[in-house]
Amino acid sequence: MRNPKISVLMPVYNGEKYIFYSIKSILDQSYKNFEFLIANDGSKDETLKIIKEFKKKDKRIKIINNNKNIGLTKSLNKLAKIAKGNFIARMDADDISRPDRFEKQCA
Repeated sequence: MRNPKISVLMPVYNGEKYIFYSIKSILDQSYKNFEFLIANDGSKDETLKIIKEFKKKDKRIKIINNNKNIGLTKSLNKLAKIAKGNFIARMDADDISRPDRFEKQCA
């Protein structure tokens, strides 16, 4: 996406238990003009596999894969550097967003 209004930043470490629902809640937003930047922070579980399955279906997803765990702050900084949106939305791998979250926040 060239000019997304929102850049969604999600760092995740070993989040396989919840990440499916977290990603789905973002992709199901009523407001569609966003990019979804996900940093897999050296996960040792199935997190990266789950993220890649979603990426196959939605071109708004971009994955940054840290080979080792560098922590939340450094992962967020990496994502922020490549963000193209006018606004930043934060999401954790165990968060669920209401379907109208972005619509309301951009109003």
